[in-house]
Amino acid sequence: MLAFSLQHTAAYAAESIEIEQARLEDSSEGYRLSATYSFELSRGLEDALMRGIPLYFTTDIEITKPRWYWFDAKEITESQTIRISYNVLTRQYHAAISGRLQQSFATLDDALSMVRRPNRWVVADSNALRVGQTYEVAIRMQLDVAQLPKPFQVHAMNSSDWRLSSSWKRFTYTAERQ
Repeated sequence: MLAFSLQHTAAYAAESIEIEQARLEDSSEGYRLSATYSFELSRGLEDALMRGIPLYFTTDIEITKPRWYWFDAKEITESQTIRISYNVLTRQYHAAISGRLQQSFATLDDALSMVRRPNRWVVADSNALRVGQTYEVAIRMQLDVAQLPKPFQVHAMNSSDWRLSSSWKRFTYTAERQ
């Protein structure tokens, strides 16, 4: 019974992304999201990656202004996708952030570090949030199967190996300017 319990816990851990830390930071370019994630790829995802199928990890952020008289107002909705791929000829992993930044890595763990600890990215212009106003911020990360080639999308819908996501992490943020 204990062996089953441990196996079940390990399987659950492989299907979940944990958001270890998330916060908004004010900068001269605007408001940046700083977040770190914790997860491991299942054996099936590693095999798919080694066979040339890229994996797409998408982080979504929603910033809403609470209102007492109506539904909350969604001020900002942004997302960022990081693509991890493997080149069989060069035996290198590649990570690219939404086409802007691309790096090569010798190991899968090094490439995944870009997903687990992404660069702080600007989610809102410096004038998008009103100074002194308190906002509700929600973020999540997931393996985005919608960006896979069509035959793999069908397989991903039916396989638990391809269900890798976090739940929404929510926190409040009071806008400030430097």
